Amino acid sequence: MAVQFTRLGKEIVMAVKAGGASPDTNSRLKTVMQNAKAVNMPKDRVEAAIKRATSKDEGNYEEIVYEGYAPHGVAVLVETATDNTNRTVANVRSYFTKTNGSLGKTGSLDFIFSRKSVFTFEPKDVDLDELELELIDAGLEDLFVETDEEGNDLAVIHTAYEDFGKMQKALEEKSIETKSAKLERIAQSHHDVTEEQVADVMKLIDKLEDDDDVQAVYHNMAE
Repeated sequence: MAVQFTRLGKEIVMAVKAGGASPDTNSRLKTVMQNAKAVNMPKDRVEAAIKRATSKDEGNYEEIVYEGYAPHGVAVLVETATDNTNRTVANVRSYFTKTNGSLGKTGSLDFIFSRKSVFTFEPKDVDLDELELELIDAGLEDLFVETDEEGNDLAVIHTAYEDFGKMQKALEEKSIETKSAKLERIAQSHHDVTEEQVADVMKLIDKLEDDDDVQAVYHNMAE
């Protein structure tokens, strides 16, 4: 949870630096604050991150994506936010090397991962069939229900990356309160691995996720 709060804190700083400290006029900040609320990030930590972002002493973070392969041919994409690119690339490269993976060139996994806008909300009292038809003009690509970690139903919406704002506005107009609204990388093809091979791949993923500069890690292992 602490790692998640740290990552959200960085997102808040980047959002404020890009569009100001008011969520009323900064949609990116509004979205991050919404996501922070969904994971119960303390209000004082959110406010502290906003205040820190407005300080002249606070530097900005550069967002960099790294792509490569874990052992056994599993594709791995890493999103980072860093104030020291030399440190970050050295660390990421070392994780791949130490786990018998290989770091590739940017764009080398474009054929595997597609960037999507992903929204989630509680489907209670919502006619999903009717909603699906109403959201087509907002760019709806997929609407389905999955179970969260606590066993509760969660409706999930996928749209194109460029339709994020349009879908967000459509959901607000329908008074649907989203639990999260994010840009994610969705694997378009999956790679089969054995149970033993999964353990090898997870060694790399765990190292990446433990790094303070890493915001998100995606892979294409088949479930």
